[in-house]
Amino acid sequence: MKPAGQRHKQDFAKEPAQALEQLMDAFGANVLRTAFFYTGDAYLAEDISQEVFLRAYRSWSAFRGDSAVKTWLTTITVNVCHDKMGVRMFTEQPTEPGKLELGRTISVEEEALERLKKSEVLQHVLRLPLPYQEALYLYYYADLSTREIAEATNTPEGTVRNRLHRAREMLARDMGKEGTLHDG
Repeated sequence: MKPAGQRHKQDFAKEPAQALEQLMDAFGANVLRTAFFYTGDAYLAEDISQEVFLRAYRSWSAFRGDSAVKTWLTTITVNVCHDKMGVRMFTEQPTEPGKLELGRTISVEEEALERLKKSEVLQHVLRLPLPYQEALYLYYYADLSTREIAEATNTPEGTVRNRLHRAREMLARDMGKEGTLHDG
């Protein structure tokens, strides 16, 4: 039995243009959220999302379907983010759309990205070293298994499990210091 939400290549059209539309409908929000997590910039996340789907379109016929489509798209997203951001990940201040264009209406996607950015737990996650941030995000927010994270990040699965374990410990300590966790 495959987990809920796991879709494979055979679930999509064979023709790349039709598959692209289906991929964008099924995974567009996930790709955008993941790109935003890596960049902290709504506009750059949108650019990365477009690049991800362009790459997916170009390589759809070559994609063998060895992994779930979500894992494949997450791998592309992580790679594009690394390409675009390199070492600068999480070192620049995120762009705030409201400050750039006054009077502009905020879309649902921008509002969701803003809420994600302000999430209390996410603020604690962003204090962790990058490999731990990545492991937590991909496991809890992108809902990937440790095997899928290993595949998406080109990291051994044991390393992913270790990073998750250590990240949880560090997060609990950090949140406990600020009185965020409640005894219960």
